[in-house]
Amino acid sequence: MASFPQRVQDNILPLSVGDTLPEVFTEWMFTERAYDYGKPTKTCELCEQESLRYHFEIRNRFTQKTLWVGSQCILKYQVPIFEQGNAVSDVDAKKHLNHLMKKMQMDSCLAALQRLAGSEGSSILQLALEYYRQHNMLSPKHAYSIFWRLRSHRIDHNPTAFKVNLKSVQLQEELREMVTSHVHTFWPALTSKQQELASLLGHTPPAS
Repeated sequence: MASFPQRVQDNILPLSVGDTLPEVFTEWMFTERAYDYGKPTKTCELCEQESLRYHFEIRNRFTQKTLWVGSQCILKYQVPIFEQGNAVSDVDAKKHLNHLMKKMQMDSCLAALQRLAGSEGSSILQLALEYYRQHNMLSPKHAYSIFWRLRSHRIDHNPTAFKVNLKSVQLQEELREMVTSHVHTFWPALTSKQQELASLLGHTPPAS
């Protein structure tokens, strides 16, 4: 047990049936409950790492005790994650947690934009949000409307989580007619092929 920090042992052993590590972690599982606090203000109840934004709940299958922990503890101590009743591999566990964090970040981002649309009384932003919810994509003009506000209001976001729709000739023409500086606001959201298309349509890539 010497390889495990004392605080980890102290926090998990009293809540478990077994009394040895790492075997005791097999009693625990990720419940699929996760929470985004919006800011890094929380502490992992297992390793006591501070400044966490995301919490993930793990539960002991025998004692039914729970802990709210960081994603790294789930991965480091190989707390089982189940999909369709089967424990996933370490690689898939990491993908699963990353997907959850991206979804929580996107939900938080959209909620912030919705509040902003209400406070501004902005029909343009509201239409952009409605378009995104309907298509799970943004038109070029809607992308500019959203990304301009994300940046100007310093709303935490992952640009690659948004997708821009350039499938139709009409949308490509919309992109062509835009001011290049406007295109640059959502350039990171474009795929490499879309960035090549934007260049062909007359927009120079932003300076790195």
